[in-house]
Amino acid sequence: MDVLITGANRGIGAGLVAGYRARGAAVIAAARSGGDVALDVTDAACVAAMARALAGRAIGLLVCNAGVYVDKGERLEDGFAPALWAETFAVNVTGVFLTVQALLPNLSLAEAPKIAIVSSQMGSNMRANGGSYAYRASKAAATNLGRNLAKDLAPRGIAVGIYHPGWVRTDMGGAGADIALEESVAGLMARFDALDMARTGEFLAWDGREFPF
Repeated sequence: MDVLITGANRGIGAGLVAGYRARGAAVIAAARSGGDVALDVTDAACVAAMARALAGRAIGLLVCNAGVYVDKGERLEDGFAPALWAETFAVNVTGVFLTVQALLPNLSLAEAPKIAIVSSQMGSNMRANGGSYAYRASKAAATNLGRNLAKDLAPRGIAVGIYHPGWVRTDMGGAGADIALEESVAGLMARFDALDMARTGEFLAWDGREFPF
């Protein structure tokens, strides 16, 4: 199975690339720099160029992992500038949509294709603990996007899952996070393996726990 992973040059994305390559999968690491293919998910022309370069190649699993968390530590009183919101949504929401849209022909060439969207429990309405407004709102939108894509792509036989990777010890998660990168990656890969049309639209944690929307 050919696997394409966005945001593949660091953190969870790089971990997933290593995990699938260890299995012997044909992996396409997509990133702004340092990947197999250049991909800036906020640049529609770049997304289109990537799709042209991959024309005719079947992709069995698309992992939309690219994401940013730029409002960490922002203050309600004087933070969260409009440019911060625009950047966050451009990567975490619009970038997911543009990538999926561009690679639909590749997914359609595969047998039992899947899309995995890396979201976050911070986007759940039931886990609204305040702060990080742009990141939380973008992940809520990404989860909603995944749910609606699951509905629209079901007739094409493309399964869509949305996943919380855990609070992971990466550059984004920080040294004080709950779990190691290897633990998150192993859990996510197990979730992706289990994704099929019977489970399309699910929102699960890396360890299989169901999350409220």
